[in-house]
Amino acid sequence: MLVSSHVSLAAAGSRTESLKGVLVRARSMQDTPPVVVLRLGHRPGRDERMTTHVGLTARALGADRVCFESKAAGAGETVVEVTERFGGPFDVRVLDTPRRYLREWEGAVTHLTMYGLPVEDVEGEIREVHREEPLLVVVGAEKVPFSVYERADWNLGVTNQPHSEVAALAVFLDRLHQGREFAREWEGATRRVVPEAEGKTVESIEE
Repeated sequence: MLVSSHVSLAAAGSRTESLKGVLVRARSMQDTPPVVVLRLGHRPGRDERMTTHVGLTARALGADRVCFESKAAGAGETVVEVTERFGGPFDVRVLDTPRRYLREWEGAVTHLTMYGLPVEDVEGEIREVHREEPLLVVVGAEKVPFSVYERADWNLGVTNQPHSEVAALAVFLDRLHQGREFAREWEGATRRVVPEAEGKTVESIEE
């Protein structure tokens, strides 16, 4: 069950009416419980691009929802705009109290951190639990409080080396879904990228 202590992006943003139709309920891929990515922390002026890419990566690689804190509402709008153009379903939420959302989450929690257990050692256990429970994936933006490490069921490292949290999220989601995310069908898209060896082609999709 997902807690309801949130404000939607539609309520927090400036384009309320046009965004409402895009904030669909999360629906999990492959009929498994939802995967929700929580971006914990955001430094305005420094993290804009990275926070946006957390949301875009979550959408593209099989998560069902991304949650940003209120300081990152602009990143949320960008992810909604991409979903409008390239399809969903995908849910974007902006939270007034992201740490409360984490505390009250009913399901399993994975925290991505350089200091965690190697992903290859625990991915099977996480997949097994996720067959029955929703999964929250915490991606920190700044120094993460120790309470997050204590709350997580798994503190998970991708290589245990310094690198991008976006890369860690991408690798983890692919391991979780075992490549099934690449076969996902996107609903409600108005644009589609045409795969080709050379060139860049985006075509309109007729209703």
